[in-house]
Amino acid sequence: MSATRRQFFLDAGKGFGSLALASMVAGAAEQARAKRVIYLFMHGGVSHVDTFDPKPELTKRSGEVLPGSFGQGLITSRIDFRKALMRGSPWKFERAGEGGLEISDLFSHIRKQADKIAVIRSCHGDAFDHAPAIYLRTSGSQFPGRPSLGAWSVYGLGSENENLPSFVVMSDGAMKSGAGAYGSGYLPARYQGTVFRSGASPVLHLEAPEGVSREAQKTTLELIGKMNRGYGANREGDSTLEARMASYELAYRMQAEAPEVVDLAKESAATKKLYGIGEPMTDDFGRKCLLARRLVERGVRFVQLYSGTNLGDDWDDAHNDLLGSHNKMAKKSDLPVAGLLADLAGRGLLDSTLVVWGSEFGRTPLAEGKNGRDHHPYGFSMWMAGAGIVGGRALGATDEFGLRAVEDKKDVHDLHATMFRLLGMDHTEVTYRFQGRDMRLTDVHGQGEFTAWLRGGSK
Repeated sequence: MSATRRQFFLDAGKGFGSLALASMVAGAAEQARAKRVIYLFMHGGVSHVDTFDPKPELTKRSGEVLPGSFGQGLITSRIDFRKALMRGSPWKFERAGEGGLEISDLFSHIRKQADKIAVIRSCHGDAFDHAPAIYLRTSGSQFPGRPSLGAWSVYGLGSENENLPSFVVMSDGAMKSGAGAYGSGYLPARYQGTVFRSGASPVLHLEAPEGVSREAQKTTLELIGKMNRGYGANREGDSTLEARMASYELAYRMQAEAPEVVDLAKESAATKKLYGIGEPMTDDFGRKCLLARRLVERGVRFVQLYSGTNLGDDWDDAHNDLLGSHNKMAKKSDLPVAGLLADLAGRGLLDSTLVVWGSEFGRTPLAEGKNGRDHHPYGFSMWMAGAGIVGGRALGATDEFGLRAVEDKKDVHDLHATMFRLLGMDHTEVTYRFQGRDMRLTDVHGQGEFTAWLRGGSK
């Protein structure tokens, strides 16, 4: 039994309540199609009615005031549902693949991979500000301090590679939610995400300083570890100290494997072209997507990629310039994401990798100013691929104007429960004792799990 496997069962006694239950969950995980996750998070809010949820009636009635009954009970920060005009999509939708899934021209490259993706058009929530909505999508709660989906996944399944972080995060820069979106919350700190930088050097200082041998490093780490263990002997439960000790040890092990992982030089020219590497608009996110493939290929459990930054370069620029913001952000991410799907499939990795694409919310079908859309959590889209998912289809629906989810409604807990099931875990059984209660990612929710539909069954 490997060290990570042993640690899994040791931790299970605290997290799942019993070794028997841990064995059952571990057995389910071994039978699951998905062993790892790549979560593509479009930071800032992507308009569903301009991407994956075509609304011909909205286009037909563009410029009219919304019928009064449709806007009742809806709240937004910048527009009045009683007065704002409906705005049809300026982008054309086309059916693609054998399934005939409709996708707009914004994602013309992803559209070529339509038969790989299953769109959920009936996502909904109640958070319409960025930070609470991001926390909700990534941790199941609008409030910071809860463990993220990635942290829960690693806690439940452990790691497949001791020489690399089990949970890696890549972003374009500062996020509206801060680091809480990939934190460990009340789980031990070692389960939090490890941030890789943008650019050609995702991890700094992988090589030992000049004149320092591996033996000298090892001796130094052993001394530091001995001192830390002595300091921590009377501080049981200090997971921050434990995580710091583990990070030193991981950094030492990473020196042997990480340099090869982050070095894209050996990838073929055709592979780099597939991801858009070398092209001004797609190089950065293309590198992130290719690195994500290389990481999951080597056993990293959870990789989270964020497209967009809090510094005025994200999907949220749609407040004032829908056309400009969405054309730009789609140009940056469309080809790299399509390349990732094609590359995973071509290497036989897609069935064992769950790919998730989503945002904190959609954008209102009504006009904000002359060329904008406001935040909209009441009905929006996301998609999943891999993990045995049958693509080319859409689940659920919003109303004819794209305002509300009305058919097969799915909240964030249903989505999290489904993702856990695709990873071979039961969301009701992966728990952690905190403040006298067995806590879980989905709290008391998640009854709308829809794994069977994703894998080709009935709703």
